[in-house]
Amino acid sequence: MTEDDDIFLKAKQRTFIGLTEDEQKTWKGPFCFIQAADPQLGLMKAWREGDCDGGGDEWAEEVQLTQQAVEAVNQLNPRPKFMVLCGDLVHAMPGTPYREGQERDLKLALRRTEPSIPLVFVSGNHDLGNTPTVESVAQFCHAWGDDYFNFWVGGVLCLVLNSQLFFDASACPELKDAQDAWLDEQLRRARHGPGVTPKHVLVFQHIPLYLKSPNEEDDYFNLQTATRHSLIQRFKQAGVKAVFSGHYHRNAGGLHDGLDMVVSSAIGCQLGEDTHGVRVVVVTADEVIHRYHSLDQLSARGIDQDLKDLLQA
Repeated sequence: MTEDDDIFLKAKQRTFIGLTEDEQKTWKGPFCFIQAADPQLGLMKAWREGDCDGGGDEWAEEVQLTQQAVEAVNQLNPRPKFMVLCGDLVHAMPGTPYREGQERDLKLALRRTEPSIPLVFVSGNHDLGNTPTVESVAQFCHAWGDDYFNFWVGGVLCLVLNSQLFFDASACPELKDAQDAWLDEQLRRARHGPGVTPKHVLVFQHIPLYLKSPNEEDDYFNLQTATRHSLIQRFKQAGVKAVFSGHYHRNAGGLHDGLDMVVSSAIGCQLGEDTHGVRVVVVTADEVIHRYHSLDQLSARGIDQDLKDLLQA
């Protein structure tokens, strides 16, 4: 991976060609984007061998699947406004063997993305460590861009969060406090201004708030109860429409009291009965409609026709 490749990927992040940020705050009609999660280079072999604590010394399968995803997304018509990868970009934890090679090869695969489709990177637990540190967060930001930020697209406000700071910030409490203050301000402005009122507010993070129900028990794959309910309350008060996540390597989620928790399975290793895939999200004036597509389906047929019809409305 060369310095030019790093610059290319960072330049693509949240770069909406031909429109200023102010222009992106204006609703211009329905659009779609792609939500993907967990390419996690190195996990598939590690999972088969029962050694998931290791970094995984082979990742050609995940590279091929990522390339397939990129090629399928590139050929979509109409073209998605962006593609977001909701964390666990690679499997090797910070400071472990294979990390550098996995990041290098993922960047090479993603470099094939059509230049007009911005890439949005979300940090996961394998990207930062289960207990992130100031150093591991800084390393992620250097490699992939900010760990939390906002962007506007087509009149919609998107918030990207570092969910690992909600899960365990014991080694970097100051980073958690900073994100919390920033998030409160973003949600306040979305609800009360000043400035443009977004058509919708969407959140992207790695760890789901919950897998099926806001009242489910705490688990490795969801956020702890107190944190979960605090975020749900903050999101609902600000009118957040949907929260998109990965981490579970299976499709899950549910709509509760107007907040849609969307859990998408992986580009890479599957831990359930789902297939390698990505989620197509269609945003209309009133709704956010989404459906998981297998990579084979998306490559062969593109977006389901009924979703295409919504984009023509």
